[in-house]
Amino acid sequence: MNIGIFSGSFNPIHIGHLILANYIVEFTEIEEVWFLVSPQNPLKSENELSDEHIRLEMTELALAKYTKLKASDFEFSMPTPSYTVNTLDALRNEYPGYNFTLIIGADNWNVFESWREYDKILENYKIRVYPRLGHRITIPTKLRDKVEALDSPIIEISSTFIRDSIAEGKDVRAFLPDDIYDYILNKGLYK
Repeated sequence: MNIGIFSGSFNPIHIGHLILANYIVEFTEIEEVWFLVSPQNPLKSENELSDEHIRLEMTELALAKYTKLKASDFEFSMPTPSYTVNTLDALRNEYPGYNFTLIIGADNWNVFESWREYDKILENYKIRVYPRLGHRITIPTKLRDKVEALDSPIIEISSTFIRDSIAEGKDVRAFLPDDIYDYILNKGLYK
């Protein structure tokens, strides 16, 4: 089975995440996309993040109606901060019959060489890069058998925008999956 790994804070998950993942499972060889909720991204400070169990619960709620999109707490049992190379290797050990493809944005692709053991990721896994405004996707010829630019829709909604808007008292229900806005309000998140 071909599994796409979409790792992130999902703080909170929003419709841009769903549109991208839905595109991937319907228009590429990837059969499922696993949303790996990161307990601690090495590029973000701990106080930026809501509790990982709350972020996981929101992700599960948002994906409940999608049979090919799965929420995962796989990284919760791993050492923090979460390094992608360690996660991918642990997934391959846990699910030896699956092929894992890393899904990242063009912004991350452009700094990919700064990732821990990026060369090991390139050697052992496929990567699909989705477009982001203001970021070109350039894939060296020698990597084109492993790395592919996706022709997916560009949806420029960020979790930071959502959090900041909620803190300002704005109704951003349309930017979030069903039930997530009410969940956020009921839990008093991002105030």
